[in-house]
Formats: sequence, C-alpha cells, structure tokens
Amino acid sequence: MTKVDWDEAFANAAYIKDGNTYPDRWRRSATAFVADQERVDLNVSYGPHLRQKFDLFWPGTEPDGLVVFVHGGYWLDFDKSYWSHLAGGACKKGWAVAIPSYVLAPEVKISEITQMIGVAIEKCAELVDGPIVLVGHSAGGHLVTRMACDPSPLQDRVRARVSRVVSISGLHDLRNLIQTQMNEQLQLDLDEATAESVALQTPITTAEIICWVGAQERPEFLSQALVLQDAWKNRVADIQVVVEPRRHHFDVIGSLTNPMSPLSLALIGAM
Repeated sequence: MTKVDWDEAFANAAYIKDGNTYPDRWRRSATAFVADQERVDLNVSYGPHLRQKFDLFWPGTEPDGLVVFVHGGYWLDFDKSYWSHLAGGACKKGWAVAIPSYVLAPEVKISEITQMIGVAIEKCAELVDGPIVLVGHSAGGHLVTRMACDPSPLQDRVRARVSRVVSISGLHDLRNLIQTQMNEQLQLDLDEATAESVALQTPITTAEIICWVGAQERPEFLSQALVLQDAWKNRVADIQVVVEPRRHHFDVIGSLTNPMSPLSLALIGAM
C-alpha cells in the first residue's frame, strides 16, 4: 500500500497558480466592499474575546432572512475582514449577511471553536428575523455542518430556523488531519477528531444540505464532499454534491459576490 502524504493532500496554495496572492486580493476586495455599503454594523460582539465579533451587512429592503458565512483557514488563519465582499450576492438578493471572526487554534481547540460559532449564530439570529442559511468555506464548511449534528451548539428554536447549510470545499472527516504538521497547532487527538467529524455524527436537521466543491480542487476536498453525502444520504431529507467546473479551492467562493451566480442562487434556494 502507498503511504498517503496528508500534508500534501490538504495543501492548496502550492497547487494553485499565484496561490499565495489570494489573501491580499481578498482583503482588498473586502475593504472596498465595506467602504461602499450604506448600512453595515461592524464589530458586533458575541463574546469577551477580541476576536468574538461579527459584521452584519444589510440589504436595501427588509431582509428575507439571514445568511451567516463562516470563513476557513484550517481553524488557524484569517478573520472576518478578508471576506466582507462575499456578502454581496446575498445582500443584493435581499438577505442580511453576517460574517463572524472566531478565536483561532492553538489558543483554542476545534471543539471550542464549534461552540463559539454556535454562540455567534444565535446572536446574529436575535438581530434578523426569518429563515437562516449557514454557509462556510473549508474549515468553515466543517463548522456550519457541525451545527446540524447531535449534539448541536444551537438551541432548538434557532436550529429550527435553519433552512439550508452550504459547505463549500468543507472538511467533514477530520481524522487524517492528525497526521499533518498543522496538528502541532490544532492539537487534535482521535477522540476529538472523531467527535468533530460531521460525517461520523448523527444529523439532526430538516435543512437542505449542499456540499459545493470546485472541480479543480485537490482530490481530498472532492472526497470530503462525497464522504458527507454518503454518510448522510439516508439520514437527511435532502443532501447533494455540486462540483463546479473550472474552480479551485481559492476561487470557488468568488461567485458569492454575484447575485445571479449558481452558487448564490443555490445559497438562497432560488435555483
């Protein structure tokens, strides 16, 4: 048997042309988007830590509902300020969009981040009425699907409002991360990796589940989408995998800025 190099399997930037330039591009786009907004609530606190804040972007009319976008970065990198522009598509379709930061590993464990995101979503839900759509990218895909598992960090009244969960290039089985160098910071052991792997947990949701992944992703990310679909296909009412052509791990989220893109339309249930 060939031994798998799990560091390589989960690597992204090295396999994307100009991959290291994407964070600066995201930051510039996000900053310009915020400056152009007529109504946005910045740095709303949901906890005592400096990183426990979210930005809430409002549409021009009464919101149809709430989208919460949870960013990726392997639970180790980034904050809300890189992703503001991704609120553009849903806002233009009449939805309020919240983007939280969260405390990163190794300061906290992944299981603690899960609980933190639950608190953030509940705080956002207090501010916006209507249905809730949860969307996350990469590690954020893990965090939003984790809200739909038993036990869920969300109270029943909030979880009942969640109509759709969209995991973009999400991580659904965390066990092989134990064998990566990044685990020196993540500090995952087998018990926590198993408990936090949504593909190994029982879903408790009536929400539609969408695993969205780029066709040019690393094979592991395509596999992670199929793993969740296979695990949950007989346990939830509606789960699907969408493989978007010509997209890789860093540009697959870009079409969230376009209100008429297939991803934006799937997000709000307009396809």
